[in-house]
Amino acid sequence: MSGKVVAILGATGVVGAQMMQCLEERNFPVSRLVPLASERSVGRKVQFCGEDHAVQLASPQAFNNVDIVLGAAGDQQASELLPQAAVQGAVCVDNSHAFRLYDDVPLVIPEINAADIANHPRNIIANPNCATIIGLVPTWPLHQAAGIKRMIVSTYQAASGAGMAGLTELVREHKALDEGQAVGSTDPFAYQLAYNLIPQIGGFKDDDYTSEELKMQNEGRKIMHMPELFVSCTCVRVPVMRSHSESITLDFEQDMSPEQAREILSRAPGVKVVDKPNELVYPMPLDTSNQDAIFVGRIRKDLSSPTPSRSLTLWCCGDQIRKGAATNAVQIAEYLL
Repeated sequence: MSGKVVAILGATGVVGAQMMQCLEERNFPVSRLVPLASERSVGRKVQFCGEDHAVQLASPQAFNNVDIVLGAAGDQQASELLPQAAVQGAVCVDNSHAFRLYDDVPLVIPEINAADIANHPRNIIANPNCATIIGLVPTWPLHQAAGIKRMIVSTYQAASGAGMAGLTELVREHKALDEGQAVGSTDPFAYQLAYNLIPQIGGFKDDDYTSEELKMQNEGRKIMHMPELFVSCTCVRVPVMRSHSESITLDFEQDMSPEQAREILSRAPGVKVVDKPNELVYPMPLDTSNQDAIFVGRIRKDLSSPTPSRSLTLWCCGDQIRKGAATNAVQIAEYLL
């Protein structure tokens, strides 16, 4: 297989670094790596396949002769640079929110809608939100079996979901409090996260839902080709370093027992069933970090439903830096080969 020239936009961030690691782990055929970042990181060395690579300035000229761009930058930088990379012939797999809901940009979780990758007229393919990926990977096989009508989701999202700044801030807060000092400024969080929960991720939008909460519905509808899917989501930032957790209740068109769900999920790609409550075995962030499967457990009937035979509640955890961002992007790039 001929090698590809691969650029990483945002190579010095948490997701960009993870993208390089995933490329290496999965033996992606890279003939030349082009790490790109802002001016303050130019000249910094990043390691890939045992060699140091100097970070270059993220500019339109940097995409000359690049085959694939993996985007790990923010919305503004992605909006400015990726269309220019695409015009030069590179196919861009972007982790930002900038292009996700464009009609002519596929939004892809390979376990669900890999076929959409083939149609990318802009030369841009969007990576979904991390919580969307973690929630939909186990939801999709159950939908295929019994047809979902509605999702009620609560997410418990790690500090690293806010990037390196989130990780650094949580560590700093714990250190300050352990030393008896005041926490002070809590940027990038609205409040102290250490020993706390913050029931807000993103800005508040229509009907007092946040932008993060609306992504689960809007992105889920597009990915699963279900324009009428109903989702109610509450997103909470929690003082966990890595891996997001989600409590999901699903209403189905047909009967679906917990036993059926476990059997279906045990065969589903990207899913690992971890569900032995009598032995205190269930998914947790510590167990799901630094790997790519979505762990699913606590599968049970929804006792509040008027038709409990058609409603299940489950708990899932997944590494939002890997499967929720970097690995999913690299999987998409593999289909491009």
